[in-house]
Amino acid sequence: MKIYLYFIGKPKDPHANSIAEDFLGRAARYAACEMREIRPERVDLWAKHPTARKIFCDPAGKPMDSAAFASMTAKAEMEGRDLVFAIGGHDGLPAGWAARADLLLSLSAMTFPHELARAMLAEQIYRAFATLRGHPYPR
Repeated sequence: MKIYLYFIGKPKDPHANSIAEDFLGRAARYAACEMREIRPERVDLWAKHPTARKIFCDPAGKPMDSAAFASMTAKAEMEGRDLVFAIGGHDGLPAGWAARADLLLSLSAMTFPHELARAMLAEQIYRAFATLRGHPYPR
């Protein structure tokens, strides 16, 4: 299993980005993790990751608590299935992506800067693995 966290748009705040990188570094103890900027016109996530579950962040997506997120991660891990997360740019997800996603995930009903959304998602990825391994972090 591998975790991919893709985002659209230049990372502007190095502090917020370092928070996301820190949490993904911690999660990498449990599964290979990768975070990178993508340009939608240059990448086809469906061709690049044909068997991965595509989970895209969208304000209209499904709200999920940390326990449900950990369960989703456990299921993917049991299936040996990669998870591909995508966070849209300032205009949201590219046209047509939401309809093709396996899951639209709402991080919150509130609006956050994209750098902060990356940090929040990376933290939840780490929290899921820590929960599944019985690590004391998620207390």
